[in-house]
Amino acid sequence: MTNLPPRLSTGISGLDAVLDGGLVPNRTYMVRGESGAGKTIAGYHFLTAGRENDEDVLFISFEESNAELRANAGTLGFDLSELPILDLSPSPDAFLDDEAYTMLSPSEVEGKSTATELRDAIDEHDPDRVVIDPLSQLGRLSSDEYQFRRLVSSLLSYLKRSGATTLFTSQPSSGGTDETLAYLCDGSISLSRSDWGRSVRIEKFRGSDSQTGPHAMRIDGGHGMRVFPRLVPGSHHREFTIEPLSSGIDDLDALLGGGIERGSITLVSGPSGVGKSTTGAAFARATAERGERAAVYLFEESKRSFRHRSESVGIPIDDLVDSGNLRVDAVEPLSLSTDEFAQRVRAEVEANDTKFVLIDGTAGYQLSLTDERSDIRRELHALARYLKNMGVTVVLTEEVQQVTGAFHASDNHVSYLADNILFIRYIEVRGEIRKAVGVLKKRFGGFEPTLRSFEIGRDGITVGEPLDELRGILTGTPTWNEAE
Repeated sequence: MTNLPPRLSTGISGLDAVLDGGLVPNRTYMVRGESGAGKTIAGYHFLTAGRENDEDVLFISFEESNAELRANAGTLGFDLSELPILDLSPSPDAFLDDEAYTMLSPSEVEGKSTATELRDAIDEHDPDRVVIDPLSQLGRLSSDEYQFRRLVSSLLSYLKRSGATTLFTSQPSSGGTDETLAYLCDGSISLSRSDWGRSVRIEKFRGSDSQTGPHAMRIDGGHGMRVFPRLVPGSHHREFTIEPLSSGIDDLDALLGGGIERGSITLVSGPSGVGKSTTGAAFARATAERGERAAVYLFEESKRSFRHRSESVGIPIDDLVDSGNLRVDAVEPLSLSTDEFAQRVRAEVEANDTKFVLIDGTAGYQLSLTDERSDIRRELHALARYLKNMGVTVVLTEEVQQVTGAFHASDNHVSYLADNILFIRYIEVRGEIRKAVGVLKKRFGGFEPTLRSFEIGRDGITVGEPLDELRGILTGTPTWNEAE
């Protein structure tokens, strides 16, 4: 038996954070879920982490044979060749010879009772960590609920007395086996999967706090199981100075009362093609040119398209991308959960001291990211608040459906997130389509309460003089007073 740390790592990326640092040693934990949820994979991670920490481990299998376990683990990158495995899976010989297969009873299977095999393996290996997969198998082989509860309680007590931390798996059943195990364990981790993806939830964790779920989860061959904890904005903070930041366009800065403040959230609103993304790109470039790192997340176009378009309108970004001051990332539709995306942004901010984030397309954010929760605007809210707490300046672009007509700052009800609202509109002047830009809201300081002309050309964005002679843009019926 080796000396154990105050907390044991699960070995699963992100899950220790959800568990407030990991598992409490010398306790029993249930991993529950339907077939294919990832329960056995969690066991691979748990024991592999123990081996890496020079702990003694033991895998007890009631379903898969030794060879099957090692082969299946290998497809996910786990090498179990040196891992002690007690194989209690049903033998083909038992079926062929019509043998009875009972657990923890005086009857014998292949010459030795299962109870004896369990005890001998535990005594021989003196494990710090044990995985039993699945412990619910005992319920199907016990005569009644009382016997099952007694058998499981005795086994778990023996493991605790031996100093082991035990992780066992269970599948839901109509007989109540799963609920009995949930009652007997010290902690319960529930794995699930749906059309929206995989998730994990901590249902019970005796003696410790844990983060409220569900939390997104992913299983793949390169990493095994990964958990993406929900972002808790209040747990993150970084000292910063609130100061105005330039867009790189003098007249736009004037309209904004000197620019947008560090650590603020700005919503750029307007119909399709009006220049929202280009405006966001201008802020990103200005940040990178100051020597600070900026990150752009695209939900409605590719990186190639964004870089080409920025170049064509006088906002070149390739040099800044090459220098490392600017990151451009296109999010593939339905490839990430909201939790995964939030953790991707968090990693960018904390690893690279990123100072500016552009989320280009809030509607695309809601359509492109998967989540079982009905209103993922709450997740956007959490991400925006996290960035704000970290002193990151945020620009969100929002497409409104109406090209002309009554004014709406937001169709997706995200304007409440914004400290600043910059809107760009199409207007008709003498039969010609033009654009106008204005500021609807600015939390930190004043702004120019006028509308200005807005143009995008080969030389970039041009914000013109105030449109003093134009009336009624926000009413949807603009008029031009030529007498003035």
